[in-house]
Amino acid sequence: MKCETARIGPVTVGGDAGLALIAGPCVMESESHTLHMADAIKCVCAHLNLPFVYKASFDKANRSSIKSFRGPGLEEGLAILDHVKKTLDVPVISDIHEPAHAAPAGEVLDALQIPAFLCRQTDLLVEAAKTGKCVNVKKGQFMSPPEMTNVCHKLREAGCNNHLLTERGTFFGYNRLVNDMTAIEQMQDFAPVVFDATHSCQRPGAAGAMSGGERQFVGTLARAAVAAGADALFMEVHDDPDHAKSDPATVYPLDQLASLLEQLLAVAGAVGKRL
Repeated sequence: MKCETARIGPVTVGGDAGLALIAGPCVMESESHTLHMADAIKCVCAHLNLPFVYKASFDKANRSSIKSFRGPGLEEGLAILDHVKKTLDVPVISDIHEPAHAAPAGEVLDALQIPAFLCRQTDLLVEAAKTGKCVNVKKGQFMSPPEMTNVCHKLREAGCNNHLLTERGTFFGYNRLVNDMTAIEQMQDFAPVVFDATHSCQRPGAAGAMSGGERQFVGTLARAAVAAGADALFMEVHDDPDHAKSDPATVYPLDQLASLLEQLLAVAGAVGKRL
């Protein structure tokens, strides 16, 4: 049975709901920065009347180097996100990497996100489903769109009919990702689909101890994805991209966000995604 729409707190994704945005820094750098970014992005989206879900990771477990910054961890990170949620009245989403993370994360988050590298981890999917919250699964770079039906089936078997799939590129040789925009329409046969515009511009492992990337193509891919009918857009956004503690090559500049979103809403209107 197809999941026609998904709900992240008050935000509906899919169906006739129009475009939505999931955005925030790749990883929490501090409580004050997390709050600042959430407030700033919320203001941009409010001005554009664009539904918004705040994303920030409490732990980035799949970093290139053991010395990479990972974030504050589960307990402190969830406390920060709970504060953001209650202070700013925005729904929140974050990654989980282990089955044991699901239950405590489900007490705070409006949606749990499964990283692309872990999209086939059955125990992780089942425990996320058991929380009763929305589950957003990023399609692994090694997975074809039709293979994601198995992921949706695992979630439904575990009791979760409120889920999303996120397209974030496919491996094209070493250190290279490409996007096939038909993946969006293909996966919409089983769930609403989010397009990850910033991770799709990564060059995984290309910078040695970190991922490289080509930020200049974020807008190009985002416009193409919205034109292809994506239900929501995922973007990692930072107020000082070059000094971000994670993914500095691809996080999108906060001061350019409003301009890009205006373009995306115009594209969505042109293709009938947003009236």
